[in-house]
Amino acid sequence: MKLFRRGESSTTDAAADQTAVVDDSSAAGSTRTAVSATAGKGRPTPKRRDAQGKRRGPVAPAPMTPKEARARRRAARGSKEDRKAASAERKAAAADRRTRMLAGEDKYLLPRDQGPVRAFVRDIVDARRNLVGLFMPMALVLILSMFVAPALQTIVTLAMLVMMAFMIIEGFVLGRIVNNRVRERFPDSIDTGYKIGWYAFVRASQIRKMRAPKPRIGPGTAV
Repeated sequence: MKLFRRGESSTTDAAADQTAVVDDSSAAGSTRTAVSATAGKGRPTPKRRDAQGKRRGPVAPAPMTPKEARARRRAARGSKEDRKAASAERKAAAADRRTRMLAGEDKYLLPRDQGPVRAFVRDIVDARRNLVGLFMPMALVLILSMFVAPALQTIVTLAMLVMMAFMIIEGFVLGRIVNNRVRERFPDSIDTGYKIGWYAFVRASQIRKMRAPKPRIGPGTAV
């Protein structure tokens, strides 16, 4: 067992005391840093709803009578001239958007009509003379003829079945043509198959003057 002399013991105790002082100082400094870092502002953070409510200002009291309620609604709507001006602006903006949509501006089109692929499909359909486009007016004529001459009901029904058969065949052929052309023009496009074929069929079944967006090319134009 090793014995320490009195001098060595004193030196060791002094070193231990100095180490303890340094550790205490470091701990105190860390505690002060932690306290200063975590010290808050002394109040909870208000909720967004409360903060917005304070920014809006005091809420007006509820109306006491129906007359007062009507007066408040009238004041909130503004004058008659202001309402007319606002309505005219909305109508003008809606008319402008519709005009741009019918012109084919991609920004104003419906999501189903947006993109260069859909515009190319519309051009293919508009450049063709599609028999399926005659289905709606011919069906209307046949239905009216049933009321004029009920004896022709069997003939009309047979004629409509024949027209539907032609529609199905032409829709299938049109879908194949459109898909092949789209793959040639846009080889990296994923907008092919049944969706693009059905899009072409629906547009072809519409009367030319009622199509939206309006056709950019005439029948027989090379696409």
